[in-house]
Amino acid sequence: MKGSQMSNKTILICDDDEGILDILELILEETGYRIIPVKNSLQIYETIEKQQPDLILLDLWMPVLSGDQVLRTLRKNPETQSLPVIVISASREGEKIANEAGADFFMAKPFDLDLLVNRVQEIIAA
Repeated sequence: MKGSQMSNKTILICDDDEGILDILELILEETGYRIIPVKNSLQIYETIEKQQPDLILLDLWMPVLSGDQVLRTLRKNPETQSLPVIVISASREGEKIANEAGADFFMAKPFDLDLLVNRVQEIIAA
């Protein structure tokens, strides 16, 4: 498989929508990444600590702990402050909220999967 040079890179996807998790996992695994899906945002910090992902795809609107709360916490922690995060959201306010919280990139749902894969590759290669 051509994408196998990238298989050592890990992407954590945090979204409470299982359908979106499944699609992203499928597409990004095909590209050669190791995917860690997290449905419950409360588990994200522990998962990041254990798995040390290279990139996070983060939904904004999740129950209990929202994506911008997660992102602000990551940015305050010296261990995770430079971890690349792509925020995904269906909200029109999403981009503003994502940028204020410290996102590296924002993608509106429904997103263009090719564009998403390209952006992931660009950020991970950087």
